[in-house]
Amino acid sequence: MPRQTHSPMVRALGALGIAAALVAGCASPGGSAADGGAATDGATTVDVTVQEFSVTPSTDSAPAGEVTFSITNDGPNDIHEFVVIRTDLDPAELPTDENGAVDEEGEGIEVVDEIEEIPVGETEELTVTLEPGGYALICNRFDEDENEAHYQMGMHAAFEATD
Repeated sequence: MPRQTHSPMVRALGALGIAAALVAGCASPGGSAADGGAATDGATTVDVTVQEFSVTPSTDSAPAGEVTFSITNDGPNDIHEFVVIRTDLDPAELPTDENGAVDEEGEGIEVVDEIEEIPVGETEELTVTLEPGGYALICNRFDEDENEAHYQMGMHAAFEATD
Protein backbone atom coordinates (compact mmCIF):
# COMPACT_ATOMS: atom_id res chain seq x y z
CA MET A 1 0.00 0.00 0.00
CA PRO A 2 1.42 3.40 -0.90
CA ARG A 3 2.44 5.67 1.93
CA GLN A 4 0.39 8.91 2.25
CA THR A 5 2.32 12.11 2.64
CA HIS A 6 0.87 15.41 3.74
CA SER A 7 1.97 18.81 2.63
CA PRO A 8 3.82 21.05 5.15
CA MET A 9 0.67 23.22 5.40
CA VAL A 10 -1.50 20.26 6.46
CA ARG A 11 1.12 19.15 9.03
CA ALA A 12 1.35 22.72 10.44
CA LEU A 13 -2.44 23.01 10.76
CA GLY A 14 -2.60 19.63 12.48
CA ALA A 15 0.11 20.65 14.96
CA LEU A 16 -1.67 23.93 15.60
CA GLY A 17 -4.92 22.06 16.32
CA ILE A 18 -3.17 19.77 18.79
CA ALA A 19 -1.53 22.74 20.54
CA ALA A 20 -4.91 24.52 20.83
CA ALA A 21 -6.49 21.40 22.31
CA LEU A 22 -3.67 21.09 24.87
CA VAL A 23 -4.00 24.74 25.91
CA ALA A 24 -7.79 24.41 26.23
CA GLY A 25 -7.37 21.25 28.31
CA CYS A 26 -5.07 23.05 30.74
CA ALA A 27 -7.39 25.97 31.39
CA SER A 28 -9.67 25.43 34.33
CA PRO A 29 -13.20 26.81 34.27
CA GLY A 30 -13.54 29.78 36.56
CA GLY A 31 -9.79 30.01 37.00
CA SER A 32 -7.94 33.26 37.02
CA ALA A 33 -5.69 34.66 34.38
CA ALA A 34 -2.80 34.08 36.80
CA ASP A 35 -3.38 30.33 36.87
CA GLY A 36 -3.81 30.06 33.13
CA GLY A 37 -7.61 30.01 33.02
CA ALA A 38 -10.02 32.66 31.92
CA ALA A 39 -11.54 34.63 34.77
CA THR A 40 -15.21 33.92 34.10
CA ASP A 41 -16.71 35.25 37.32
CA GLY A 42 -14.21 37.11 39.47
CA ALA A 43 -16.85 39.15 41.32
CA THR A 44 -17.11 39.07 45.08
CA THR A 45 -20.67 39.16 46.41
CA VAL A 46 -21.50 41.12 49.55
CA ASP A 47 -24.98 40.81 51.07
CA VAL A 48 -26.36 44.06 52.47
CA THR A 49 -29.48 44.67 54.55
CA VAL A 50 -31.08 48.11 54.59
CA GLN A 51 -33.86 48.93 57.03
CA GLU A 52 -35.06 51.70 59.29
CA PHE A 53 -32.42 52.96 60.01
CA SER A 54 -29.27 51.03 59.23
CA VAL A 55 -27.09 49.76 56.39
CA THR A 56 -25.57 46.41 57.36
CA PRO A 57 -23.14 44.68 54.97
CA SER A 58 -22.24 41.02 55.63
CA THR A 59 -18.58 42.09 55.69
CA ASP A 60 -16.82 45.44 55.97
CA SER A 61 -14.31 44.70 53.20
CA ALA A 62 -13.76 42.86 49.93
CA PRO A 63 -10.89 42.50 47.49
CA ALA A 64 -10.61 45.40 45.05
CA GLY A 65 -12.10 44.70 41.66
CA GLU A 66 -15.60 43.66 40.71
CA VAL A 67 -17.95 43.56 43.70
CA THR A 68 -21.63 42.68 43.56
CA PHE A 69 -23.74 44.07 46.36
CA SER A 70 -26.94 42.09 46.94
CA ILE A 71 -29.14 44.55 48.82
CA THR A 72 -32.31 43.48 50.67
CA ASN A 73 -34.74 46.06 52.03
CA ASP A 74 -36.06 44.67 55.33
CA GLY A 75 -38.23 47.77 55.79
CA PRO A 76 -40.43 47.48 57.66
CA ASN A 77 -42.06 50.58 56.14
CA ASP A 78 -39.80 52.66 53.92
CA ILE A 79 -38.40 52.44 50.43
CA HIS A 80 -34.63 52.76 50.63
CA GLU A 81 -31.80 53.42 48.23
CA PHE A 82 -28.23 52.18 48.15
CA VAL A 83 -25.33 54.43 47.22
CA VAL A 84 -21.66 53.42 47.00
CA ILE A 85 -19.38 56.40 47.64
CA ARG A 86 -15.60 56.41 47.39
CA THR A 87 -14.19 58.55 50.20
CA ASP A 88 -11.53 58.85 52.85
CA LEU A 89 -14.04 60.59 55.12
CA ASP A 90 -15.75 58.90 58.06
CA PRO A 91 -19.11 57.65 56.71
CA ALA A 92 -20.89 59.56 59.51
CA GLU A 93 -19.15 62.82 58.48
CA LEU A 94 -20.06 63.17 54.78
CA PRO A 95 -21.03 66.64 53.53
CA THR A 96 -24.81 67.20 53.70
CA ASP A 97 -27.34 69.62 52.27
CA GLU A 98 -29.86 71.72 54.22
CA ASN A 99 -32.16 68.66 54.63
CA GLY A 100 -29.45 66.41 56.06
CA ALA A 101 -29.08 64.28 52.93
CA VAL A 102 -25.57 63.71 51.61
CA ASP A 103 -24.48 66.25 49.01
CA GLU A 104 -23.49 63.72 46.34
CA GLU A 105 -21.31 66.34 44.64
CA GLY A 106 -19.67 67.41 47.89
CA GLU A 107 -15.97 67.72 48.52
CA GLY A 108 -14.13 64.52 49.36
CA ILE A 109 -16.68 62.11 47.91
CA GLU A 110 -17.19 60.36 44.59
CA VAL A 111 -20.42 58.48 43.89
CA VAL A 112 -19.49 55.16 42.28
CA ASP A 113 -23.05 53.98 41.55
CA GLU A 114 -26.46 53.60 43.16
CA ILE A 115 -29.88 51.99 43.13
CA GLU A 116 -32.44 54.71 43.74
CA GLU A 117 -35.46 52.73 44.96
CA ILE A 118 -35.56 49.36 46.65
CA PRO A 119 -39.11 48.48 47.75
CA VAL A 120 -39.72 46.83 51.12
CA GLY A 121 -39.16 43.06 50.93
CA GLU A 122 -37.23 43.16 47.65
CA THR A 123 -33.61 42.42 46.81
CA GLU A 124 -31.65 44.27 44.14
CA GLU A 125 -28.08 43.73 42.91
CA LEU A 126 -25.49 46.34 42.06
CA THR A 127 -22.15 45.36 40.53
CA VAL A 128 -19.35 47.90 40.65
CA THR A 129 -15.59 47.94 40.14
CA LEU A 130 -13.85 49.18 43.27
CA GLU A 131 -10.32 50.52 43.44
CA PRO A 132 -8.42 49.85 46.68
CA GLY A 133 -9.47 52.31 49.37
CA GLY A 134 -12.28 53.52 51.60
CA TYR A 135 -15.96 53.67 50.76
CA ALA A 136 -19.24 54.62 52.40
CA LEU A 137 -22.41 52.62 51.79
CA ILE A 138 -25.45 54.80 52.43
CA CYS A 139 -29.17 55.33 51.96
CA ASN A 140 -29.57 58.92 50.86
CA ARG A 141 -33.35 59.23 50.71
CA PHE A 142 -35.06 62.27 52.15
CA ASP A 143 -38.69 61.72 53.15
CA GLU A 144 -40.45 65.08 52.82
CA ASP A 145 -43.64 63.86 54.56
CA GLU A 146 -41.75 62.77 57.67
CA ASN A 147 -38.92 65.30 57.28
CA GLU A 148 -36.36 62.47 57.61
CA ALA A 149 -32.99 62.20 55.98
CA HIS A 150 -32.24 58.47 56.11
CA TYR A 151 -28.50 59.17 56.13
CA GLN A 152 -28.84 61.32 59.28
CA MET A 153 -31.00 58.61 60.86
CA GLY A 154 -27.97 56.28 60.75
CA MET A 155 -28.16 54.65 57.33
CA HIS A 156 -24.45 54.50 56.55
CA ALA A 157 -21.61 51.99 56.88
CA ALA A 158 -17.88 51.97 56.22
CA PHE A 159 -16.53 49.61 53.57
CA GLU A 160 -13.02 48.96 52.29
CA ALA A 161 -11.70 47.52 49.04
CA THR A 162 -8.40 45.81 49.81
CA ASP A 163 -5.36 45.10 47.62
